[in-house]
Amino acid sequence: MMHPLINPSDTPEVSRDKLVTIAEALMRRVEEASDDQGAAYAQFQRAVLLEDQVRARTADLERALDMLNRSNARLGEAMAEAEAARGNLASAIETVEDGFALFDGADRLVLANARFGRPLRNVHGQLKPGMAFADYVRAVSLSEDLLRQAGEAPEDWARRRMERHADRAVTFIVALTGDRWLQVSEHRTGEGGTVILHTDLTQVIRTERLERGKLLDDQAIRVKATLDHLTQGVGVFDAGERLVGFNRRLAEVLSLPLARLPVGLEFAALLAQVAGMEVRGATLSQVAAWAALREPRPALAFELMRANGHVVSVQGQDMPDRGFVVSFSDITAERVAQRALAEANETLERRVAARTEELAEALARAEQANAARARFVAAASHDLLQPLSAAKLFLASLADEALPWRAGETVIKARNALSSVEEILAALLDISKLESGRAALDVGAVALGPLLARLRDEFGPMAARKGLDFKVLASGAVVDSDATYLRRILQNLIGNAIRYTASGRVLVGVRHLSGAVRVEVIDTGPGIPQAERQAIFREFHRLGARASASEGMGLGLAIVERACALLGHPLALDTELGRGSRFAVTLPLAEGELRAVAVPEGAPQGLGDLIVLLVENDAELRRALALLLEGWGVQVIEAASGEEALALLDEIGILPDRGLIDYRLGAGMDGLAVAERLRAAGMAVRLITADRSEALRGGRVGVLPKPIAPGALAAFLRDG
Repeated sequence: MMHPLINPSDTPEVSRDKLVTIAEALMRRVEEASDDQGAAYAQFQRAVLLEDQVRARTADLERALDMLNRSNARLGEAMAEAEAARGNLASAIETVEDGFALFDGADRLVLANARFGRPLRNVHGQLKPGMAFADYVRAVSLSEDLLRQAGEAPEDWARRRMERHADRAVTFIVALTGDRWLQVSEHRTGEGGTVILHTDLTQVIRTERLERGKLLDDQAIRVKATLDHLTQGVGVFDAGERLVGFNRRLAEVLSLPLARLPVGLEFAALLAQVAGMEVRGATLSQVAAWAALREPRPALAFELMRANGHVVSVQGQDMPDRGFVVSFSDITAERVAQRALAEANETLERRVAARTEELAEALARAEQANAARARFVAAASHDLLQPLSAAKLFLASLADEALPWRAGETVIKARNALSSVEEILAALLDISKLESGRAALDVGAVALGPLLARLRDEFGPMAARKGLDFKVLASGAVVDSDATYLRRILQNLIGNAIRYTASGRVLVGVRHLSGAVRVEVIDTGPGIPQAERQAIFREFHRLGARASASEGMGLGLAIVERACALLGHPLALDTELGRGSRFAVTLPLAEGELRAVAVPEGAPQGLGDLIVLLVENDAELRRALALLLEGWGVQVIEAASGEEALALLDEIGILPDRGLIDYRLGAGMDGLAVAERLRAAGMAVRLITADRSEALRGGRVGVLPKPIAPGALAAFLRDG
């Protein structure tokens, strides 16, 4: 137990002085004592020991005091730094343009800047650190600056505000008195506190309102200008059936002064001003009931008869904002015209019928003119082929004669030139058929293997002469196509590939797809420039300025494109300059029986030089006969009536070799009259008919009875 003379609160100096005093007193006592020397010495030893203990205790106290002083110094520094940070935070918050307040996790106000709550004058003075959030909301709800909804009590507003406070983040706009607006944004902090920002939107909303007002004014001006330019009188009514806009034409149509059409005029009052007019198509009470409808209004239409005989058509239409618009049109002239038209109805019907017939004839002529060029080319090319064939025969006979060397060379060149012309004319025939849309198609199952084998044999020598590696890969695919046109497509693609490939190879192969195959013709030629990839499919367009007429006239790819389009076979081109080209035709796989490629057995021979005019009003029968004849190699000119046939022949200026005329052609010329005229012009003609009457059989025009026997038809074509 510590001696009562030693007080822990004493400074070291005081404690030392006390100990010195005690030591001196003990020494005196020892000296003055009457006991023996041993007791005195013991007392002295104890005094010395006590002094050492006091000295050690004093050192400990000094060290503890020093540590306490250092801790107090560090605490002061931390408090100063915290106070400085708080001051900096307060200064930073004060620089924020918006009102700022921070509530802690217990919903107590920690701090707020001077702008927070300023729009609410009575609230601003109540904001103190430690204020509860609920008290803040209650003070706002009671503020005179807060513009609450009509009939809303302060406690109702406070309750709704506290419900929003439960959300983690919320933003809403508060209306204040004096046309002021405040946006409130509330967010939770990571420690569970709440940050609130007050943004003054008054100027933004006022500017937006002003701009909207200008826009509406501009729209109103444009609408007014539009209404004033209308020939109809127009009145626009709002959802309360009050007039909000109209044009001057409305007053003119109704013969009312403008003073009787003020803005705000009720629709019922307007109806009262026209009550003296005769109403047709509705009653004024029905019109008033229509305007009073609360559900969407149907279209309204009725007429007013003015005392001067003028007729006004009235149309009403609902608007999305529950208003409606009513137009008034003076249709007096139309009514007068209708009466005049009614009086001349019979004459007008005749004129309309005549005009309709003229238009139909004009349309027919236009359609004929559209196809005339292709038909003329077909007919003219056919006529040219006959003298060309004769010329070739004459040159062939000269080749058998013993001619001088130069004359023999000339004969060979002439024969080659005529062959080139013959090929060009054949291509023109193909183009004319495809362009006219009357190419006879016989679509069915076609085996690619035999077709590719024949093409390999046909083009092999041509490729060998140029030193090209020419390969045609075998295929067992059976496709759905027209054998003749498919052969022509592949002929042109392979011929072009060999013609334009100077060295390298030409490969023809079949790639299998899902439900289809793609026949590809690949060459190592010069490739096709980007600018030429569409042009190469035009007639008479050849790639390369040095191509000569002996190498074709640029019709091959035109035929390929049109034939592929007619058959529905997609055609693709992939090319690269200096690397070659790849043409690909996609063909659907066939599902039916295999269709032979060759000409059917029993087909008559030697009919390829004939042109036959077929006049048949039954489209299906006409098409069937055309397919049969074109399968025999005959060129067919089709017509659905006698008038069309005669006009067509007059247009192309060529008389066909044979004529097949249906006896019963319907309206217009009958078949016999057409046949007589053609027979008189020198054409061999037959009537095709199911009529078995003796009078018809005994006429001057021969008859092929229906159903037509192919043998009899072939005999007529061959012998005339």
